[in-house]
Amino acid sequence: MAKNVVVLGMQWGDEGKGKIVDFLTEKVKYIVRYQGGHNAGHTIIVNNNRIILHLIPSGILNKHKICIIGNGVVVSPSALVKEINMLKKHNVSIKNRLIISGYCSLVLKYHVAMDKAREEIDKIGTTGCGIGPAYEDKVARRSLRIGDLNNENFVISSLEKVLRYYNHQLVHFYHKTPILISDVLQELLQYKDLLLDLVGDVPIILCNAIKNNLSIMFEGSQGFLLDVDHGSYPYVTSSNTISGGVTAGAGVGPTQINNVIGVSKSYTTRVGSGPFPTEILDGISTHLCTKGREFGTTTGRRRRIGWLDTVIIKRSIQINSVTSLCLTKLDVLDDLNELKICIGYKNSKTGKCNMEIPYIISDWDIIEPIYEILPGWSQSCYKITQFNLLPIEAKNYILRIEEILEIPISIVSTGPSRLDTIILKDINLR
Repeated sequence: MAKNVVVLGMQWGDEGKGKIVDFLTEKVKYIVRYQGGHNAGHTIIVNNNRIILHLIPSGILNKHKICIIGNGVVVSPSALVKEINMLKKHNVSIKNRLIISGYCSLVLKYHVAMDKAREEIDKIGTTGCGIGPAYEDKVARRSLRIGDLNNENFVISSLEKVLRYYNHQLVHFYHKTPILISDVLQELLQYKDLLLDLVGDVPIILCNAIKNNLSIMFEGSQGFLLDVDHGSYPYVTSSNTISGGVTAGAGVGPTQINNVIGVSKSYTTRVGSGPFPTEILDGISTHLCTKGREFGTTTGRRRRIGWLDTVIIKRSIQINSVTSLCLTKLDVLDDLNELKICIGYKNSKTGKCNMEIPYIISDWDIIEPIYEILPGWSQSCYKITQFNLLPIEAKNYILRIEEILEIPISIVSTGPSRLDTIILKDINLR
């Protein structure tokens, strides 16, 4: 019997999910995005080509797989077309291989304008892609959805209403130029036929796949601590990044999920503002940033760097029902004298220690990480594909993480290519 799997990030995003999805694609037939938008950035290295995907599932690089964008994703027509054209340049065709839910809400010019205007006044680290305002419209029941493009009169009347709402704020509060309905319509009419040709009934397609014993992989974007409910609110994204988001964002029942694979870096990073207990503020941060190429895939911003935080990963394991872990970028830790693993927090006011993440944003400011220190290694881990060839200190680092988290580590990544991978435990999807 085929098994279905969720692959998601355990930290603040940028964990290397794209590589893991690409690596596991051979084991499944369908790869499904279920939340987020083009604010995501999944980088895949194939044959020395660096391909960055923002909307289309990472499995698109395998010509025998079918990729699906579920209803939980908000879709920018221009970003999607740009991505399709980029794939064409790499000789990757989407013909009969990409399906989009007609229920997907659209990200349009006024969403981007509002996102950027807000960020100028109150920075929370948004990518400025319009994702937050698009999800707001969805909840407020004023979204335009891809399926609506079949009815031009409905589109025009909807845009007239929604632009009154947006332009009033853009002009009178943010002192920006209003968005013209003609500009929005031009974009929609330009991409209408392409979008509608890709529409399919995603829940039915996935239901039939399950009936026919075909495996499905659900590809998460961002990471656990960016979840709108369970993350470091308000420094979060606007969707549910957890495994539970699959049921709402793709239209499958929770009993159809058999495995949840969590992806974590061997250290911790985050982009933009927000709490970060294990952040490194000395030269080690610069070293890891340079070696790990820690710059945002979507924004180009320098990522903040920190030591591995097992407190947040344990919380992610709990909420996502994670069954195994993938550890990425082990090679980036080469040449450090020592490594720190956060195993708990100390309250700087009370002196109490615990293993729980704060649920009030102000409480993040009064916690201090409790570290366990392990020796580093000088022998390079880069591109090693067998566990027994790793330096003894690297082996001990992996085993200690596994021991602390009480969960098996299935995969260790030692480089950007899909070949730079150590398999510790087979992920059986059959």
